[in-house]
Amino acid sequence: MRFRRTILALAALPLAALPLALGAAHAQDRLPTIPPQDYTPEQKQAAEAFAQARGKPPFGPFEPLMYSPEVMTLARSMGDYLRFKPKIGTTLSELVILMTARRWTQDYEWYVHAPIAEKAGISADIIAAIRDGRRPARMNDDETIVYDFTSELQDTKRVSDTTFARAEARFGKPALVDLAAISGYYTLLAMELNAARYAIPEDGQPLPRLPE
Repeated sequence: MRFRRTILALAALPLAALPLALGAAHAQDRLPTIPPQDYTPEQKQAAEAFAQARGKPPFGPFEPLMYSPEVMTLARSMGDYLRFKPKIGTTLSELVILMTARRWTQDYEWYVHAPIAEKAGISADIIAAIRDGRRPARMNDDETIVYDFTSELQDTKRVSDTTFARAEARFGKPALVDLAAISGYYTLLAMELNAARYAIPEDGQPLPRLPE
């Protein structure tokens, strides 16, 4: 009966809405959130360590990662640093996170970090441009350097000598290691979330689907 109701509901939707509706219908079919009472001893230990580090139970990308508590714990530990203490600073790191979420069309990552980025000092115009797949028209010097470094790394899988030298002169080598690591870390989370079809909350708006 439940399956029949779902089919009837989908049939009533316009064709353009079907891909998103189907994605939502199956969002929890792949790696559904594990109830804490069903945790294995390893999962329970990982969840307790997570709560000690973050002050809350596993959430967001860490929920599907709980199927591999070892990976979840390592990812959480790396995120403890890259999310909160990167040498590039937490404002510019949010710019990189949004670029990564946009590249992977990762709705949950965007849903969480777009408000954080604006609160951290990334302008609404920059956020809107990234959301639409456009290069922001107005960025300060630091934002421009980080944007160029990150877009080259993500789009061409390399960073040119000119772009690297400019970023190094401004931020130094240690910060550039962190800058590349932020792209890599949030790519990992985006891939896990996309593979799991992790759903955004009901008040969230999916990112526009851009041509591949």
